[in-house]
Amino acid sequence: MALSSRRRILGDRTGPRLAIGERLPWHTNIVRRIVLAIFAVFWVVPVIWLVLAPSKTDNELLDRAPLAWGSWEQLGETWTDLYSFNDGAILDWALRSLVYALTALVIAVGTSILAGYGLATRDFAGKRAILALTLVTMILPVSATVLPLFLGMNFVGLLNTPISVILPMGFFPFGTYLAYIYYRRSLPPSLLEAASIDGASHWQAFRKVGLPLSKPLLGLLAFLNFTVNWNRFFLPFVMLNSADTINLPVGLNALVQSTSALRPTFLGSTPIKRPEVALASLILAIPVAIVFILAQKYVITGSLTGATKD
Repeated sequence: MALSSRRRILGDRTGPRLAIGERLPWHTNIVRRIVLAIFAVFWVVPVIWLVLAPSKTDNELLDRAPLAWGSWEQLGETWTDLYSFNDGAILDWALRSLVYALTALVIAVGTSILAGYGLATRDFAGKRAILALTLVTMILPVSATVLPLFLGMNFVGLLNTPISVILPMGFFPFGTYLAYIYYRRSLPPSLLEAASIDGASHWQAFRKVGLPLSKPLLGLLAFLNFTVNWNRFFLPFVMLNSADTINLPVGLNALVQSTSALRPTFLGSTPIKRPEVALASLILAIPVAIVFILAQKYVITGSLTGATKD
């Protein structure tokens, strides 16, 4: 069928397109820049405030301009007060969060890659049911799964242990479905057929063909899983109930509750004020920013690869 005939039947839904190198109209370009500037201000201003807040005292934080810089001396004093909270508990929380997040990341990425590859390259009974269950699990709210997990961990005696947090964090249905889509769209069947003709087993085909092609996917899954697990609050809050096991978000919650903004003055003085909480929030955000900077190439290519199929 001729191209013109197909357009008459289906309708030309593409509309006008810009040629490569052609610029947008000036008014469209201005509107786009204004919209981007609004979103940039909406995101950048709170981040700048958060960076500058630890350099000011609690009173200066309320009285001075929001984006004003305090002093390096006050920044050092803010860190001293934060570190003195429960004898340096902030570093213990951060270390536990790192251990929990990285251990769960290894489990989640490993199982997601293997499961997604198997679902994409093999046909077996129950495949559709597994994909449907994966999608259902993805849309379930966290609050709906915490109670069954709590009862299960309590039944096997793992409550208030790192395993009670790491195992649920390692369950990553979104990563499995993303790996399935990636391999389904980006892995040519001819490569697997050539590997099979050469006598390679399914495991060898995955190790020699599937795994080398999945570097962008690995970077994307690692970033997504680490970000979610590093910021995880509700699950550790329910599973962990001692100062020796809590992670950084749960500890930060305790830190906020110790501030003068929430703790009445008649209960006694506390070194934790709003600047210390701002500094603790920066400590929570820095690892995610570092991971994104290191993995941004894989995050971008992994999210785009497989988006279209010829």
